[in-house]
Amino acid sequence: MSIAQRLGQRARQSLVDQSLRRQVLRVERYVEQARSAPGTGGPPVLFFNASTRIHLPSLNAAFQRLAAWAVDLSGVPVQQVVCQAGMTQCILGVNRADLGAPPPCDRCQAMSRRFYSPHEMLPVRVDSDALKQAEATLPSDRLSDLVAWEFEGLPLGELVLPGLRWTLRRHDLADAPPTRNLMRRFLLSAASLTRQLSGLLTSAGPRALVVFNGVFFPEAIARHLAVRRGIPVVTHEVGLRPYSAFFSHTHATFRQPDFPATQQLSPEQEARLDGYLQDRFAGRFSMAGIRFWPQLRGLPAALTEKAERHKQLVAVFTNVIFDTSQIHANTLFETMFAWLEDLAQVVGRHPETLFVLRAHPDEDRPGKQSQQSVTEWIREKGLDRLENVVFYGPNDYVSSYDLIRQAKFVLVYNSSIGLEASILGAPVLCAGRARYSQGQTVFFPESQDDYRRTLQDFLSSPGLEASPQHAQHARTFLYDELYRASLDLSEFLRPYPGMPGMASFRPFDPRRLGENEALKAIVRGVCDGASFSLA
Repeated sequence: MSIAQRLGQRARQSLVDQSLRRQVLRVERYVEQARSAPGTGGPPVLFFNASTRIHLPSLNAAFQRLAAWAVDLSGVPVQQVVCQAGMTQCILGVNRADLGAPPPCDRCQAMSRRFYSPHEMLPVRVDSDALKQAEATLPSDRLSDLVAWEFEGLPLGELVLPGLRWTLRRHDLADAPPTRNLMRRFLLSAASLTRQLSGLLTSAGPRALVVFNGVFFPEAIARHLAVRRGIPVVTHEVGLRPYSAFFSHTHATFRQPDFPATQQLSPEQEARLDGYLQDRFAGRFSMAGIRFWPQLRGLPAALTEKAERHKQLVAVFTNVIFDTSQIHANTLFETMFAWLEDLAQVVGRHPETLFVLRAHPDEDRPGKQSQQSVTEWIREKGLDRLENVVFYGPNDYVSSYDLIRQAKFVLVYNSSIGLEASILGAPVLCAGRARYSQGQTVFFPESQDDYRRTLQDFLSSPGLEASPQHAQHARTFLYDELYRASLDLSEFLRPYPGMPGMASFRPFDPRRLGENEALKAIVRGVCDGASFSLA
């Protein structure tokens, strides 16, 4: 980017920041007037997101801000639990080029002042006594001891581990000083948060707690402490459609379907889903503000020729190893790489079968590149040099959907491509617990041995056919996720210039916060425990 382009982007961002601040003040004035109306009050709802933004509003930060305004307008008081330099190290504040660098607390607190009103903020600061107590008991020699560490009845080591893996962009962690030191800083922060959040929950006596994702350790600690007190907890994550959110009474990263698997879509719903799939299969979609496929190309002639020299073709799709949803996935295999190691043995025993492996497009996203990647694993094992293996990396835009159409069957870990493959009519064997595997949409064996037997049956079967029920259930499941569970908040949001995944507010009429159907569903779910799905 040239100097002129950078200056232009900064100017656009400055205008967006000014517009955002004006809109926040405008809404706050409107909410304050509504708050003064008679009949309001009662225990507050607490909102907490310390792991989803630093100096710019992320989608999840914007979702929570909108939800809090809507709850406040409904007559239920709201308080924002806001980190005020309350951690020695936070997840988003890690500098991977210098793991010992302090987090950018000043920029984060400045953003909080722009985003929240002083009267609604409950500050979280460093608890010096908790730090001293934690420092005196923290082990230092082995990473496994740090993972097993507990503090005041909470398994803080286990709660910190997903965030450590996400930060370092890998699942398998080196038991070396840089990793251990970062883990210790996270654990010290976690101990301080445990003490601070425990006190806030006791003093506030909230009606409910709303947290971002509930997996990263600040929000996971708040969730555990609230559950221990019997306080309802709501988690949220980005939804499938642009500017949409998933809200859940359990884990937003692994939602339970709340509709019968046998439910049938109406002709109108089928047509609506077909319209979405038409764009999806052409690569025209985004997730969390990121478009993964700038283009898709058909299957190369070399692949077609190679497939003709083999008895059958099996398509294999991997996932991003550090993704926080992986904590729910590892039920049959310890990790995705353990599954790939198992699959490598199968590849060696079946030279008649062409295995086409596809890395997830997010594996090499700028700023979030995997440090333990499928690409690296394939090359280390030499699988890409085998006659019966073809590997496509994250930046190769060969159409996954054309590949599925050519495959005898599809192997996935827990990526969403498994759901789409079922819709396309392919038999899908799932090796990791996925959000859709609970909905009778794929073959998901109950044990590792059952998985291996099923895979062998698929390979040896002369005429393998997909389950018609899988395809129909997959369509029903996807429709539910798109149009009932994905709560569309695009009316209020627009992209932040030059920063994919970040958002700003449109200049919307504050009255719409009490009229929008998605926000009404969020208010009912947060305040009354109702389903977050739209009718």
